[in-house]
Amino acid sequence: MALILVAEDDAAIAQLVQDVLEHAGFDVIASADGPAALHDARTRRPDLLILDLGLPALDGLDVARQLRRESDVPIIMLTARAEESDMLVGLELGADDYIAMPFSTKELVARVRAVLRRADSARSLEGPMQVGDLEIDEQRMVVSRGGTRVDLTATEFALLATLARHAGRVFTRAQLLDAIHGQAFDAYERAIDAHVKNIRRKLEPVPHRPRYLLTVFGVGYRLADSTELAAPAEPRT
Repeated sequence: MALILVAEDDAAIAQLVQDVLEHAGFDVIASADGPAALHDARTRRPDLLILDLGLPALDGLDVARQLRRESDVPIIMLTARAEESDMLVGLELGADDYIAMPFSTKELVARVRAVLRRADSARSLEGPMQVGDLEIDEQRMVVSRGGTRVDLTATEFALLATLARHAGRVFTRAQLLDAIHGQAFDAYERAIDAHVKNIRRKLEPVPHRPRYLLTVFGVGYRLADSTELAAPAEPRT
């Protein structure tokens, strides 16, 4: 049974989330501030963290930033802040998903299950895919470039693996959302841009001149195919 850590300083919201998730069959622990959330994440090793951006003492963005230096635990940001900029900052720090309050309890459970599925499904998939000097091992959930490991979050891995299965094919943002969430949430299409930015920062030798994960302007993204990657590197956008 998956263990969920809920980091939320509003006691009523924390209790609601805990009750909903426990009713859905999850084990749940709660933290009321940033330092406690960091401590519980490090010592209890939850399968997923639901993280409020507005935590006292150390806010959710700082908690996510510190955890991403040492862990790939899936993170869902939970906040009353509706500004898109907050959502994108959280995703760029490595959060896997974002839910703004007020939220549907059914949506909360669905998002938790979807993120956990993405983290777990790689263990049952087939062997490595090779695209140029990229190796994407879905069974071990490992990516390497030229033999050097590239550490990605579960959502970043799912996004890259989706592109790698059809290297060269152009995916719209909605199609990529559908692939990693199970359904397309139009309001979150720009979240794909944040995940792509993160992947490029980790994967590309020169992130602002990507060679692997390419933008198709006005449409979406594609992964360069093996023929393109075998050719001498050229500036791309």
